[in-house]
Amino acid sequence: MAKPSPRKNGRSGGSSIFTGVLIGLVVGAILAVVVALWVTGNNLFKPTAPAPRPAAPAADVPEPAPSFDFYKVLPGDAQGELPPSTAPAAPATRYFLQAGAFQNAIDADNLKAQLAMLGVEAVIQTGEVAGKGVFHRVRVGPFSAMDEVDRTRSLLTQNDIPVTLVKEIPTPQESP
Repeated sequence: MAKPSPRKNGRSGGSSIFTGVLIGLVVGAILAVVVALWVTGNNLFKPTAPAPRPAAPAADVPEPAPSFDFYKVLPGDAQGELPPSTAPAAPATRYFLQAGAFQNAIDADNLKAQLAMLGVEAVIQTGEVAGKGVFHRVRVGPFSAMDEVDRTRSLLTQNDIPVTLVKEIPTPQESP
């Protein structure tokens, strides 16, 4: 009968793997530092001259602090003068072209894709209409000028897509 071969006690090769990984990490860190210094242009071995000291004034007299008068620093000559108030600008009217309103979201998405094929960017606005349910509106815009609206409307009419002009006047915000 053959005798089993004696096995070594302890780990086989475990410490050599750990040593290899440790050496690899150290070498990698050193190389990373060298490459970083080379890229930034810093040279650790180049002697640097100390920065020249500014010449000390003959007399160690501190400069006087500037004096400010609050009302002279502010703009305007008269005390208590308020800046002229600017009238709020009238809110600009925005125009949209509504290409359709659908209860089915898939139909709205199909129309939006059809408009995209024509090079017209559209958005889908979802809202609830009282007594009728949820509608998905397909709108093109916003436009600020009527000539843009007319150009887009003629393009859509040529491609058999009927549109409706929607005029939106934003409400002015209350200022504090």
